[in-house]
Amino acid sequence: MTSSPISPGLSWYEASLPDRPSYPQLDGDKTADVVIVGGGFTGLSAAAHLAKAGVDVVLIEAHRFGDGASGRNGGQLGTGQRSWPEEMEAELGFTRAKALFDLAEEAKAHLLDFASANAIDIDYRPGQLSVAHKPRYADVYKKHVDLMGERFGYPHLTFMDEAETARRLGSKAYFGGARDTGTGHINPLKLVVGTARAAAQAGAQLFETTRATGVSSENGKVIVKTAHGTITAAKGLLGVNAYGGDLEAKSAAHVMPIGSFIGATPPLGDDSPVLPGGESVDDSRFVVRYFRRSADGRLLFGGREVYGKQDPSDLGSGIRRQIAELYPALRDVEITHAWGGYVGITMPRKPFIREVMPNIIYSGGYSGHGVMLSNFMGKLYAEAVAGNRDRLKMMADLKIPAFPGGRRFRAPLLFLALNWYALRDRI
Repeated sequence: MTSSPISPGLSWYEASLPDRPSYPQLDGDKTADVVIVGGGFTGLSAAAHLAKAGVDVVLIEAHRFGDGASGRNGGQLGTGQRSWPEEMEAELGFTRAKALFDLAEEAKAHLLDFASANAIDIDYRPGQLSVAHKPRYADVYKKHVDLMGERFGYPHLTFMDEAETARRLGSKAYFGGARDTGTGHINPLKLVVGTARAAAQAGAQLFETTRATGVSSENGKVIVKTAHGTITAAKGLLGVNAYGGDLEAKSAAHVMPIGSFIGATPPLGDDSPVLPGGESVDDSRFVVRYFRRSADGRLLFGGREVYGKQDPSDLGSGIRRQIAELYPALRDVEITHAWGGYVGITMPRKPFIREVMPNIIYSGGYSGHGVMLSNFMGKLYAEAVAGNRDRLKMMADLKIPAFPGGRRFRAPLLFLALNWYALRDRI
């Protein structure tokens, strides 16, 4: 087993998966109703829903399905959009904020229903803890819990004081937070593999190791060129997220790749004080730390990010240092697996959904909140192909400014800005 060329390290997800089927490389020209570029959550979900509806669909992926963020992320579903509903309300008003929150809640239910209907074992475990790494943030979480129940009708959040937070985490590093019993976490690679299987069984034509070298819209047709053949279709979907490269300029200006890395420990045992309730965790840092116990009891810990092109040379040691800050007893714990890759973010941390060329939709920039949203965007794209564009339009109408600096300076500017926020997390 070797590391993917786009993602350093071998993930525990890969090591624990008994069967990860491979799909052929494109061999010759194809025609279809819809062509999809990108074999992550968005593309595979769209392919499955389209094929089940009788649409002729061809999907290509430059590497293997799940080599990007979809198969290597933290596995946390979360609740709502990336921004809290009250933040969305301040920007968009209550009606739109509530509609976007409800849409995200439907996305959560859809993911679990899709997995059940297609017999995909995703190792779902319930519960998520969102915790304050500074004392002054505890009151913010308390107000958030109250508002979620009273104003947005979400009854699954409860506030945790410092003592309860320490008990549920097995760590005294945090000062309070919110417990969410209405969400949970999964093995994301199992969902990728299962969604690909469902799409293929429904009749979608799926191709791996087939890189798109050009995408265009010409005379009412979508043309996707590869080194192995050309695909011509009526409509196209770009589900490439952080790995779009130079396929088209609009998404490249609005979606920036950043690196995020995860490490896995050996199984900690049933008597470990670490996360005895099995919840996943995210904290209040701008450079978020996120962690959880796997189905076999390992601690999966993420949060070491890079904002440039170079990946860290030693993933494990950096992750172990962060674990030790929260769990001193694990300062010498073995890191059995360490891996990473790039996720797509936008300036406001909201998805970028746009028609970037006639009949070609781009969907990405999920900004660390993509496990449920990206899968659901695939379903909403299939709805749009069938004629109902209203729900996809809710996301496409979000204002997403381009990153400043243009192609030449946007990466250095982002590096400076995000490292400034990372510094603020520590003081």
